[in-house]
Amino acid sequence: MSAWKEFTKGFIKENPTFVLLLGMCPTLGTTTSSINGLSMGLAATVVLICSNCVISLLKNVIPDKVRIPGFIVVIASFVTVVDLVMQAYLPDLYETLGLFIPLIVVNCIILGRAEAFASKNGVLLSAADGLGIGLGFTMSLTILGSVREILGNGSVFGFQFIPENIDKILLFIMPPGAFIALGFLIALVNHIKNRKAA
Repeated sequence: MSAWKEFTKGFIKENPTFVLLLGMCPTLGTTTSSINGLSMGLAATVVLICSNCVISLLKNVIPDKVRIPGFIVVIASFVTVVDLVMQAYLPDLYETLGLFIPLIVVNCIILGRAEAFASKNGVLLSAADGLGIGLGFTMSLTILGSVREILGNGSVFGFQFIPENIDKILLFIMPPGAFIALGFLIALVNHIKNRKAA
């Protein structure tokens, strides 16, 4: 198994959002804009890489009976670091993302990668897996946030390119818009995969 293969699988083949349909809570809750999606994805990526590396190093130390609680303690430690750093250096963004940063602890993508991959492989492969899955998750959240921001606000990354006096589809920056946009993006990904397979 190569590190490159582990890195690239998170983008399309095992994309957490569009293929595996994992981590839907932050996906739907934080993607009202492209910057929120990007920020949430990067925060989760940092936790994923760090926790994968530490769990890979401790895989022979953590007893089987307390394996999952041990993984959660490692993940929670890195989430706390990310939470405090964002609170100190990015207070506006921290306030926008709010409760979703601490909820990274129970994100099934991170715990799933710890259980399925990091606890069975070396540090290099685990870091590559964490980076690939994390960047795939970040890409998905950024795309979904961008689509919602474009349709709902007429802007992307805060840059207004549709004039204010033109009506937008406000539904897309509201919670139901997240489900609609995600459904269409998943359908598009499935269509592209089916065309490649044919």
